[in-house]
Parts: sequence; C-alpha cells; structure tokens
Amino acid sequence: MRHLDAFLALLCGRFDNARQLEELKQTGGPALPYAEHVNTICNEKIAGLPADFPGKFVLEESYYTTDGRTHASPHLFLFTEEGEAVKLTSYQLPKGQDGSPVSWETLPPMQWQDLEVSGKFTPALYTLHGGVWEGGSVSMFSPVLKFTLYERFSEEVLEVTETMEMNGKRTFGFDVPIVYRRKETPDREDPEGKC
Repeated sequence: MRHLDAFLALLCGRFDNARQLEELKQTGGPALPYAEHVNTICNEKIAGLPADFPGKFVLEESYYTTDGRTHASPHLFLFTEEGEAVKLTSYQLPKGQDGSPVSWETLPPMQWQDLEVSGKFTPALYTLHGGVWEGGSVSMFSPVLKFTLYERFSEEVLEVTETMEMNGKRTFGFDVPIVYRRKETPDREDPEGKC
C-alpha cells in the first residue's frame, strides 16, 4: 500500500486556512469562511474488519466558521489503492448519541458489516502528478442537484474546491479553492502513529 500510505501521510492531520484568509484580506480577495479540517485514520474504531483489509477509513471533520458561528460537517471515507491511483469512497456516518455531528472523540463504535456506502456520492479518484495528488468527482445527489469535488494535495497545502448546483445555478461554493495548511501543533494523538 505504498501509494495509499504516501497519500494519507499528506491528508491526515489538523489543517486550517488561516494563512489564506490573511492573504485574501491583504489583497482584497473573496470572502471565505475560516475552515478547519481534521483527518484521522479510524480503522481501529470499526469492529470486524478483515485482518488483511486493503484500505484505510478516515474520519474527516470539517468546521466552517462565518460571522462567529461554526458549522460541523463530518464524513467517513474509505481510501483504497487502484493501481497507481487512490480511490475515495464515501460511507454513511452514524450520528452522535444526541443526534449531533460526530467527532473523533464522540464517534460511536461501528461494525464493518453494518457500514453502508453512500449511494449518491460518486467515488473520487486521485493520481500523482509531479509530487501533487489531484482528482475528484461529480455526483448527482438528485436529478437537479449536482455536487462537484476537486482536490489537490501536496506537502505544502490541501486545496479543496466543492460546489453545489441546483438546476445549473450554484448554491454553494466559492470562486477560489479553500487552501488548508497543516497546523504546527497537533492537539490529538494519532493512535496509529500515521496522522
């Protein structure tokens, strides 16, 4: 799993776009939310995984803060190698005990046999070009609702572009990608030592 391990070494950890916001403020660029990504491998929280399971599940916690209000958006992704590429498959993520979005600390125990692939999300495929992993997918969440994901991951930054269109009109997304940089001091221990 050489490609997968190299990919996840870039993706896992704690990131934010604070530097991008400062640069946009100085140049008069578009307004973006303060955004944080916390990506953690979570295979050990899934009971019943086969011993030779070929992929890594990652809990992605995304937090977007606008006008002093923070919105949490967690996702459960499975990453697997597909030849020279890495494939992202989205899974249904269980809710917290009180129905709130989960975090690493509140993620309930999961059973491998109970996990369900998210049927509306088209798996994304990432390929390596000059030290940068890039890829994405286009998903039709309904006949009129289109979600487009495009990402670039390098040692310096994670660039994430997400847009939602209803009947061809953008209802979510920004004119520039959100550029995340790794935070200097992680505040979460990685149980597998890989994030």
